[in-house]
Amino acid sequence: MAGNYIVSGDVLDYTNTTGAALASGAMVLIGARVGVVLTNIANGATGAARMRGVFNVAKLNTDTPAQGALLYWDNTNKRLTTTASGNTLAGYAAKAAGSGATTVEISINA
Repeated sequence: MAGNYIVSGDVLDYTNTTGAALASGAMVLIGARVGVVLTNIANGATGAARMRGVFNVAKLNTDTPAQGALLYWDNTNKRLTTTASGNTLAGYAAKAAGSGATTVEISINA
């Protein structure tokens, strides 16, 4: 292994500066990327965030992403959307999600 290798990058330390505790499974904005916290993280504390993988995450219920559609993180409403404007690219839909569905399977940071 190269002498400058640190970690795979699948899981990174994340310091919660949101002003509230985060529950395990919460999606968080980390710069221009998203992560999913792996354990509860108190405000001001540091915990692990997974940066790759497929997760079931809340979405805007009127959006109908097809499999492979790009999904964006709406950090204000804490949900995924197909609307790019004002939101952060989070990944793509691993499965289609119809109208009325409140969650979607997303491959994050892909």
